[in-house]
Amino acid sequence: MDIELRHARIVVTISESGSISRGAGELNLPQPSLTAQLKRIEKAVGGDLFVRSRSGVTPTPLGERLIPMLGDLVRRADEVIAQANFATVGQLRLGNTEWTPPALGDALQSVLPGTAVATETFSPAAAVAGVRRGALSVALVPGPARLSDPAGAALGSTVVVREPVWLALPAQRERARDTWVRYSREHWLHPVEERLLAGRGRGGPVKVLHHVSTQREAMAWVRDSGAAALTTPSGATPDIRLTPLADTEFVEMLLVWRRGAVTELTLRRLVRAVRAYYCAYARTIPHYWQWLIAHRADLPELQQFLPESAGTDESADLRSEPVSGWSAARQ
Repeated sequence: MDIELRHARIVVTISESGSISRGAGELNLPQPSLTAQLKRIEKAVGGDLFVRSRSGVTPTPLGERLIPMLGDLVRRADEVIAQANFATVGQLRLGNTEWTPPALGDALQSVLPGTAVATETFSPAAAVAGVRRGALSVALVPGPARLSDPAGAALGSTVVVREPVWLALPAQRERARDTWVRYSREHWLHPVEERLLAGRGRGGPVKVLHHVSTQREAMAWVRDSGAAALTTPSGATPDIRLTPLADTEFVEMLLVWRRGAVTELTLRRLVRAVRAYYCAYARTIPHYWQWLIAHRADLPELQQFLPESAGTDESADLRSEPVSGWSAARQ
């Protein structure tokens, strides 16, 4: 087997992330597939490149010699890709987390009429990695999305919108007592979920029916099994009931770009378009739209898109007051 650029990128990603599992997340590959590819690469170079342990990987003597060379190859290739993308007029590739509704793609295209906008779904880590190496022009990811590493100096970011994390309950029927759907450890909402569920004085243990990998999957479990889950309003579906938490956390959605690869005018147009789209989407969830208006002073990034007051909107459906503690978890 000849060593190719993709093989070099695999080795470098594993080395920089410190483990095969984290490397798989960065590359958006299943871990067994990445392990198999690494074995083929090691066979091609004539020996192991890493020592595997429960805590991660460390380079072998052979790895210490070859990994810096492979890293230089990757960096040079990334420079070529970035320059080629910069020179290609009229193309913009955007990576988004979990899912990209067609209406969002249309909104982005409308503010960049001379540009062919292409969107693709990635995990947050894979999207940031794609921007860093020039494969993506920009990405929409939940913060902080590993922007603080040394390579992050080449990236710029700005907060597009901050979303609260709310409780999702079945819309039409009572749910089973203390049954929950939780997020997998790899999901970006998992740390927020851990903080919100920790030390809240729940009256007894909860039953976790399933650990999910996307918010859409979580909403399907809420709908079909009658369990509860946490979600951002944009991750909810019409067939579930959203309940605000009085002491919720906010998730920052960031626009990330590689410095020098996207013009400031394009960035401003993208940010405005996403914020406008978000508010248009929020209007389809009446009680959330009313909540945004009521909290407009706490959401400076959205103020220009929100009215001064809620007015007399008869469609508003504030089906429950904000939940303090876990009273709603026992409805």
